[in-house]
Amino acid sequence: MNVIQDVWVNWFEGEANGYNICPFYEWRKLDDIELIDTIPVLYIESQFFTYIENQLDDLPKKLLDFIKGQTVIKGERIIYAAIVTDGLNVLAFDTMGYQMPLKKSRLIPRQERKVLRMVDGKQRQYFRLSDRLQENGNHIFSLAPEAMIGLMRRERELKQLTMLALDAIRQTKNKSEVHYWLMEWEPDQYLEICSLNFEQAWERLYNHVYHKWSQRHELFCRAIIKGNPLFEQLWEKAHLIKNQPALKRMK
Repeated sequence: MNVIQDVWVNWFEGEANGYNICPFYEWRKLDDIELIDTIPVLYIESQFFTYIENQLDDLPKKLLDFIKGQTVIKGERIIYAAIVTDGLNVLAFDTMGYQMPLKKSRLIPRQERKVLRMVDGKQRQYFRLSDRLQENGNHIFSLAPEAMIGLMRRERELKQLTMLALDAIRQTKNKSEVHYWLMEWEPDQYLEICSLNFEQAWERLYNHVYHKWSQRHELFCRAIIKGNPLFEQLWEKAHLIKNQPALKRMK
């Protein structure tokens, strides 16, 4: 079994979307960063790597048995944790004692390259997935990867926050409110917007946010969350100066 020592990880817990497992250049000082003493490295198929990266489903028993107790953090053995790679991408996971990858992390670039060198020319390890494997179901709280292409961490956070605000509007079924916000995007379509029912107007508003992200979207986000304490707190968190990426070097 290949193992690697002194590995820096930044755990993202409960993530079923790979785009929310931030690369090193998006790490922040307040993130859940820790140093792993020793952790095994598995060279796996690309399909299985994607499964671990983008799912919160059970891992094969064969894999769990293979890595059981092989990871050490702060001198203590972790039940199920490992680094996996398909030869192109690298990901660490920890099941927190369960059977699914509840915590996931990218690696710092130097250690990512080291993992790729370790498996270069080696044979892959094969683990059978369940025949009932299902694709990750995307919804307003878990947007498809296509909606996040090209966005940095802060932009992804604000886009997800905007979606939370849109869902809150959807729960109210307030036609006047959804017409008001749609007018922000289509000011020349007043008469047409007034003729739309709630669902039609909400769907058009949703599409304005889903397919793009820009400075205008950010201003819209700031306006639509105003007055909601929880949403405003999330906005402030995304804008904290001390939360900006600041980890320039890790040894």
